[in-house]
Amino acid sequence: MTATATEILDVASWNTSLRTATATGKTVIVDFHATWCGPCKQIAPHYNNLAAQFKQVVFLRVDVDNLKQIAAKYQITAMPTFLAIQSGKVVDTIKGADPRALSAMVARHAGPRIPVPPLDKEAEHKRLEGNVRSFSLSGKVRCYIKY
Repeated sequence: MTATATEILDVASWNTSLRTATATGKTVIVDFHATWCGPCKQIAPHYNNLAAQFKQVVFLRVDVDNLKQIAAKYQITAMPTFLAIQSGKVVDTIKGADPRALSAMVARHAGPRIPVPPLDKEAEHKRLEGNVRSFSLSGKVRCYIKY
């Protein structure tokens, strides 16, 4: 069976895909596209061929009209836009349907990465709470700052 890119349908599957890739040390290549976008349709077969060729990389597709919150988080303003993500951080970007540039980006970031193990339960709880510091003003009012 030929590997193809996974279409992300909701935020939960996006988060799961990124966490799994980080935990296994894999690079994620994301195609932000739209169904009405001609260049997106033109480069889609090339993107799927790269997914079949680079099995050590996670290839995802995000429809910007269906998942606006993900597109907004990554400030996607043009389609197609391709991101390379490693350990949850964007490390490379290509705007436009440029097959050579896309192939070069995938090859550049496809190498093995050091896996990052998932957080233990206590650390995950603290991460979800956020980094919160508290301090007292005049000993009467307690202030909390999330940073």
